[in-house]
Amino acid sequence: MRIWKQLAVSVVVLAVGGVAWLRFAPGAGETLAAIGVSHPLIDALSQPQGGEGKGGGSRNGGGGQGGRGFADAPLVVVRPAATAVVNNRLNAIGNGEAIHSVTVTPTATGNLTEILVKSGDRIAEGQVIARLDSDDQVIAAEQARLTRDSAQEKVDRYRNLSTARAVTAVEVRDAEIALQAAELALRTAELDLKRRNIVAPSKGVVGIITVNVGDYVTTSTPIAVVDDRSEILVDFWVPERFAGKIFVGQPVTASAMALPGRGLEGVIHAIDNRLDQASRTLRVRARLQNPDDMLRAGMSFSVTMAFDGDRYPTVDPLAIQWSAEGSYIWRVNGDKSERVPVKIIQRNPDKVLVDAEITEGDRVVTEGVQRLRDGGAVRIAGETRSEPEQKVAGEAQ
Repeated sequence: MRIWKQLAVSVVVLAVGGVAWLRFAPGAGETLAAIGVSHPLIDALSQPQGGEGKGGGSRNGGGGQGGRGFADAPLVVVRPAATAVVNNRLNAIGNGEAIHSVTVTPTATGNLTEILVKSGDRIAEGQVIARLDSDDQVIAAEQARLTRDSAQEKVDRYRNLSTARAVTAVEVRDAEIALQAAELALRTAELDLKRRNIVAPSKGVVGIITVNVGDYVTTSTPIAVVDDRSEILVDFWVPERFAGKIFVGQPVTASAMALPGRGLEGVIHAIDNRLDQASRTLRVRARLQNPDDMLRAGMSFSVTMAFDGDRYPTVDPLAIQWSAEGSYIWRVNGDKSERVPVKIIQRNPDKVLVDAEITEGDRVVTEGVQRLRDGGAVRIAGETRSEPEQKVAGEAQ
């Protein structure tokens, strides 16, 4: 076969295939229109021809879509549109600290003679946890007490003699001053003796003790760390745009990385008064309850905060369709289908928040979208129409 005959046969085959595609493929005309190809002949071929149904479409319903009656209109499933608030959530990672943590150090220098607690013990505020050698201080306190007692006796004796004018008032006054000095010396000696006891300034749980009996310690030597972990403070950083939305007492949800699946409820405990200029973030501190003592200082936490966002229409995820122009949905207005462009704001498992010209209660097609045309008649599954309504619809078409 000559080359020109082969070309002619190929052109005929392509033409027949194109006409068949335009005639039978749903949306073929819209596809060509989307890429800029349009012609009256193409539009005519892409429209379904009347009279193909049993008994003729024009006889059954008036005009219909391209001559089809209402009974031949596409059957669709619809769901009403709703509204919802877009989820504006903040997720951050923070570090936990005890509500009150203190490193216990001696208030005097000396050798340790006793350690009265061990790691993990729960202690009360003011409880003695260790003692330093105190022999010198005991002796000094006894001497001060004797001096005070002697001064007290002298004052009592001078006061009795002053009534008989055996001593002058000046001598009585000097004895009273000596008594006051002796009392101050006794208080100083007793304070020095008291400082040989190392006490806990707050309640909590004792950490690992890093010293031993016999060690020489100074006022800068750490004896133990005491953590009050009845509550845990979590420090985290939030972006600048949330700075005006956070307030003290605001509820937060957290979970410890070491305890996955366990939700923890808390509140905002404190907010810093300025942003970090390098990272443009704000330091925030949350407070979590720890009734069962499962949380520890130093743990890492995932903190979540929810904020009220803007309200948008919502549709079923199955309603979202795509074309070369972007996403859209089919809305049923009366018995006609309308193509409505949408912009997706947020996808959720059960609904999609969109920015579109739809209102709550609009009927949105979720099934049967393949045969829909803009302005075409549709039938809604589960709804029945009386014969007069069908005739009026056919006359309107």
